[in-house]
Amino acid sequence: MLRRPKPTDSESDLLREQERFLASGGQSAVNVVRRPDKRRGEKTGDDSEEPQENQRDVVTIAGLPDEIPSLTPAPPKKSRFKKERVRFENEDPEELLDRHDTHISAVLSRIVERDTSAIPVSFPAFTSTAFPKVLHRSTAEKQVGVPGKKSIFAHQIAARNPKLGPCLSNECLNYNLSVCMFSFSVIGFVDGSTLVSGQGLGPDSAVETLRIHQENQARLQGMPQSEILEEQQKLLAQLVLYCYYFVYVEMELPVKPQKEWLRMDKLEPEKLEWTRDLPAPRQRSTKKSMQARFDFSGAVIHPTEDLPTHLGLHHHGEEPELAGYSLQELFLLSRSQLTQQRSLALNTLAHILSKAHVGEYSSSLKGNVLTSLLDAGLLFLLRFALDDSVEGVMSAAVHALRALLVSPDDEECLDNMFPWLLGMAAFPLLPSAQDEEDEDDEGLDESMKETAKEKEGRKSDHDVARLDVVKGLLKMQLLQRLRYILEVVRPAPHVVVDVLEILIRIARHSTSAATQILDCPRLMETVMSEFVPCSWTPPTSPAPLSLYGLPVSTAVKLLRVLASAGRHVCARILNSLGGRERLSRLLAAEPSELLLETGEAVRCSTEALRLWAVAASYGQACDLYTDLYSVLVKALQAAHKPSAPSGPLLVLELHRVKALLVLLTQVTHTAGCHQELQSGLLNSQGTESLPPPPVTWSHVTGLQATLIGLLKGCVRALDDPGQRTSTLALRNVCFCVLLQSSFRPVQCLLELESLSSEVLFPLISHQAIRSMGESLRSYSVICNPVLSAPALEVIPSLPGLGCFRLKTNPSLVGPGSPLPLYTALFYLLDILTTIHRGLTKKVRLMSMCRDWVFSNFGVPLPCTVKCFPCAYLNHLCFLFVPVDSNVAKHASLFHQVALALLSWLLPGSEYLAHQLFITFTFSPFSCMEGGSGGPEAAMLAELKLQEKSTPPSGLGPLLRDSLAHLPSIRGCYLTLLAHLEPAVLSSRDRHLGRNPWLSSQFLPELSGPSLPSDWPFLPLISLYDRTGVSEGGGLQAHSLPSGSLQSVTHCLQWLLLLESWREEALKPVPPVAKLARLACVFLCSSDLFLERPVQELTWALFRGLIRPVSLQALNLGTPPPGLASFHDLYSALLAQYEAVSFGDTLFGCFVLLPLQRRYSAAMRLAVFGEHVGILRSLGVSLEQLAIPLENFTSPTEDSLPLLRLYFRALVTGALRRSWCPVLYVVAVAHLSAFMFSQDEASQEVEATRRSLLRKTYYLTDEVLRSHLLLYCLPEQHSQLGFSTYEQLPPIRARRLHSVVGTKEGSDGDR
Repeated sequence: MLRRPKPTDSESDLLREQERFLASGGQSAVNVVRRPDKRRGEKTGDDSEEPQENQRDVVTIAGLPDEIPSLTPAPPKKSRFKKERVRFENEDPEELLDRHDTHISAVLSRIVERDTSAIPVSFPAFTSTAFPKVLHRSTAEKQVGVPGKKSIFAHQIAARNPKLGPCLSNECLNYNLSVCMFSFSVIGFVDGSTLVSGQGLGPDSAVETLRIHQENQARLQGMPQSEILEEQQKLLAQLVLYCYYFVYVEMELPVKPQKEWLRMDKLEPEKLEWTRDLPAPRQRSTKKSMQARFDFSGAVIHPTEDLPTHLGLHHHGEEPELAGYSLQELFLLSRSQLTQQRSLALNTLAHILSKAHVGEYSSSLKGNVLTSLLDAGLLFLLRFALDDSVEGVMSAAVHALRALLVSPDDEECLDNMFPWLLGMAAFPLLPSAQDEEDEDDEGLDESMKETAKEKEGRKSDHDVARLDVVKGLLKMQLLQRLRYILEVVRPAPHVVVDVLEILIRIARHSTSAATQILDCPRLMETVMSEFVPCSWTPPTSPAPLSLYGLPVSTAVKLLRVLASAGRHVCARILNSLGGRERLSRLLAAEPSELLLETGEAVRCSTEALRLWAVAASYGQACDLYTDLYSVLVKALQAAHKPSAPSGPLLVLELHRVKALLVLLTQVTHTAGCHQELQSGLLNSQGTESLPPPPVTWSHVTGLQATLIGLLKGCVRALDDPGQRTSTLALRNVCFCVLLQSSFRPVQCLLELESLSSEVLFPLISHQAIRSMGESLRSYSVICNPVLSAPALEVIPSLPGLGCFRLKTNPSLVGPGSPLPLYTALFYLLDILTTIHRGLTKKVRLMSMCRDWVFSNFGVPLPCTVKCFPCAYLNHLCFLFVPVDSNVAKHASLFHQVALALLSWLLPGSEYLAHQLFITFTFSPFSCMEGGSGGPEAAMLAELKLQEKSTPPSGLGPLLRDSLAHLPSIRGCYLTLLAHLEPAVLSSRDRHLGRNPWLSSQFLPELSGPSLPSDWPFLPLISLYDRTGVSEGGGLQAHSLPSGSLQSVTHCLQWLLLLESWREEALKPVPPVAKLARLACVFLCSSDLFLERPVQELTWALFRGLIRPVSLQALNLGTPPPGLASFHDLYSALLAQYEAVSFGDTLFGCFVLLPLQRRYSAAMRLAVFGEHVGILRSLGVSLEQLAIPLENFTSPTEDSLPLLRLYFRALVTGALRRSWCPVLYVVAVAHLSAFMFSQDEASQEVEATRRSLLRKTYYLTDEVLRSHLLLYCLPEQHSQLGFSTYEQLPPIRARRLHSVVGTKEGSDGDR
């Protein structure tokens, strides 16, 4: 029998089979004949004669003549239907088209449904095979034939149809019934049930299963055999095919293969192993970390936890016995073809992200979960899922993206801080700037280099998202997709809220991101029309099925956050998007009249007040104040009414009242600027100037009486424990409003005295206020190490505030924080004493308050905390610092706080730093030690040390001279920081409430403190940057700028004052950084260090660095801030010394300091290798060396290259005792100890010892030879610097004899 060709057959195989077929003479399955052309009148196949038998496969082309046709064109083809059509000249084409083009309705109207009522319906027959029986052609001819030419498939269908042929036999069905009967008969004779496992019946499942089995057996034994068979027939008639297979698998019955079964002659039980019960989880003995698995709620499942399978946590993965899904499996499941699996995976990832944000995995998992997910491509996975056409998957992707971006705790903290003093301002949530070097821009002019925006445009989505998640999402057109979801999909309420919260987080990123939200086509128009409408239909239920057409508080909050990004963004919201009309609609009525759910109505009203407050902070929308004045006053008067402490809406009502007070504060600030802007407009003389606001001072003066009455009511309410919490929450906001409304220089003096005596003094002396001050230390991130610890789940590309810890620990931004009250109280006291100087002496409680607050707060220690709440804590500390001279008792304490604040103040607080500079930091009365014997005490301390390297003028005169030059020192630093003037002016406008000049409520980027921790060294660093040693060697400038000597002198004087009396202020600067900064004195000029004042001050500072405690803390292995390594700086210092030192002793001490034995040998190799020439001029004597000599000689040197360099310098005369006495002693000490060492060493070390000892023995310089052989111990105050033996000790003599005698035979001693 000829076989069919296979795909693997080659051409030769096909030819060989063709030859076999032709040789067999068989009939081919296909005959190729020429088809007659009817148009030429050729006869069809029916009329033609029978074709002759073909001997070969011949393919002919129909219509191809044997001869080449002529070139004349053939007659055109004619349609045989065309002649049947009749046309008339006057026939209308439209009627003709209608006649031939019948409508679909004409076709459907002629459809008649077939009557199937009389047709019997039969169930499909049961089969005993797992697969349909394979049809063989050999059996096709034996079946019942059907007249006509029908296919094999048609024959089979006809055989199965009762109308067309006989029915199939019941052989298979009878076989299945017999098998099942046998199965059930076997079940009755076993001891337990083989089908029922008992899972889900509780802890006593085995007992319950056995009881059911015994009950079934008892019932079967009581039934006759005929009844049992009848029940079996009924049961088997109801079972389907897969139930039979279940019985086979569970009972493990022996199955006899049938011949009709295809390839079932060999049983394969291993293929059914996956249907068995899972083994119990067990603890692995390995110590390797295991892959984390999570349940659907995001909780980590322990590997040994045995969970039931009905939870759906078991699957056919690599470890099927372990419940839960790993992150890799969730990623795989999120790309499944099944919608439910994709939604399940995305929702699980959302739960994991939420828990990771609050640090729930920090104790159970290693590594950062959020970083691992982002590195694995989570951002792209979510972005792709947002494009899913299934709404359920898209909603799950939105929820997961919200869990990644949004921190509910951070949003809650920002909302709580909104009514604080300056609480409206917030830092943009930008990642820390990462400078990336671009090799393409090297060597190009600044004008030819690409801008940051152009570089970012060339980056891929992955590169952008790796550095900044929000920027990456914006680049992936997230805003356009969110607009589509809101506008077209119109999802469920929770998805709408998630989308709005995502937009809020993007708006908090930066002003640029907020502008992109406004610029996205139809996005904000959809939000305004659908979720902040001017009119709406009241919802029928508290939880409406759709938020479309209803005001949503989250949407109003989005407008508020967008408005905080800048005054221009706020103007677009108010004018272009209709925000002004929405404000009037939401605030003109009481929350109870907004026809919304009660809580949502209060939240919408609160967010509308906050949006208006942000607009008023720019001087905008103040015309609404006169329109809604009656509404505002009515709401303010309603705040007097006591609220029930157990009311469910108490918290929401408090937020609304505080938002109202914030609005009044901003309107008052704007009104206070009206007169200044009006005068500027009149004096502008045609130049552009800001227009005055529509609200004047007369519009806000009426608020004072109401506010004072509210404060008096708050003082009385403090005695009621039930109302104390709400009263303290409102008091700080009332103070903020009162700051400006009380400012009337002439008329309000009596009112200020009345306010102080009736409100402020009783308030300060109240026990509730004092108890809050006592708890201030526990709320401080500076004094509480738990709160100052960094967040565990930190993502550099997605920064946050890390406020989740406030739920478990006392926090500055928590509901019970005393920070807002004390900040507003002290701010009000400072304003009152500034206006009414007569209150300065009366407000003695202010000084008392400072005393007991500091007694609880403690002395602030310098720290590097950069968290957002620290800005408010710094403001509070700033208010503690006095600006008058009546602080002699605590001058030192206040000065330490002021110096610490200068290193703590964050961007946006430049005005506070400027105020500290010009008032207290450099004030003479801040350094009370100068008038109480401080310089004299310093001189006595020097005498006790009895150091011969004391500067000529002594420390006392230097301190007195520095105190006398404090005003000049202040001028020096103010001049140096003049480049911060724009930041200072912007910060001043925010702190003083100059609203019309404010450009944004976003603070500058939070990249660190406004001033570096080493700001006292700034004059030295600045001079070095301008004129110091360049990378290629040599000075960048040959002459110093004018005033450089005075600037350096003032800097050194200020450093000397701090090191002597305010050592805590320089603790944040490590000792290696201090040494590196002082080295700039030698590197920025060729002769600056030779000036006498510079020499004296540098000597004094150098001696402070080499005190035992400071010297022990000096670690040169740590790179100084701003430098790659200290070795690079030391190399530049050696080159500078070799060039311009002139043998200066101070410069030489700086060079010798890093050569101590405990520091790296690389610096000693640099001296004796690359810069051996400086040994000629490094003439620091042993008496001038302020560092103990033992620090250079102990322990013994173990660097063989350095020891060889020591020996070479001594032998060649490059190192002599008369030129460099210190290093001469160091080299002799290390060489002598090395050559005569008895310690076991490697072969190379021993060979070096013997070689150096042999060379020493044969030296011609008898002095050097005796020093090396007879060296004993270092003695810094002796003439040589070390002691020697009178003769060679026996142990050394034996060592010398063993070395020299083995090589030189009997030469003996010289």
